[in-house]
Amino acid sequence: MRTALITGGSGGIGKACGRRLAEAGYDVVLTARREAPLRAAAEEIGARYVVADASSPETFAPAAEAAGAIGLVVHASGILGGTYARKQTFEQWRATMSANLDSCFVVTSAALPRMTAGSRFVFISSSAAHEPMRARTAYSAAKAGMNGFAGALAQEVDRDGIAVHIVTPGPVETDMLQDVPFEMYAIRAADVAEAVAWLDTLDPGVDVPEIRLHAVTRGPSARPPVVPLEVQRRASSGAP
Repeated sequence: MRTALITGGSGGIGKACGRRLAEAGYDVVLTARREAPLRAAAEEIGARYVVADASSPETFAPAAEAAGAIGLVVHASGILGGTYARKQTFEQWRATMSANLDSCFVVTSAALPRMTAGSRFVFISSSAAHEPMRARTAYSAAKAGMNGFAGALAQEVDRDGIAVHIVTPGPVETDMLQDVPFEMYAIRAADVAEAVAWLDTLDPGVDVPEIRLHAVTRGPSARPPVVPLEVQRRASSGAP
């Protein structure tokens, strides 16, 4: 049985990936910082779980150890933090960079010794890596850094037969989206999970550096736009 170690597994994309892989017969190990929602997610999808902060070497190393031999790492944890550069504090900057970029090194460092030929890393990035977001300088920089990290890592581990992929979605219908102050077209977390599961079916000799996913905005396949809670709040209060 192939073991998949998933960060950010308590909800959103991480949980969706865990569900899809568990359905496919993987031994899924979910990690996240908050025990209650993590335990609930694991019980719901039939997975193991380990409470761990993906940006902390001290807490994440035991999670990788508990997973045993790792066939697939899905790094889905992260936060949509930060604000305008002129308003942002260094503490806000560091928190966003740590959660989204430092975690790439922490997770890789802990998991890599437990991976062999045929294993894979999948890093869940963001369209902000290619199209920086106003008022999200730290987040945009961190996701661009993630893509750079993954690209460099791929060149290091290809000699070991280990693949590295980036999945770069546009807006995704998760709790993270609810603070955004405008409507948008979004894909579902399950759509990202399908892409992740497909990547792990590829022959090890096939290289797919990056997959970009965006919602269709026109035609019969387009879904209704998402109206975040922040937009609903402003509409109800009469705020512009």
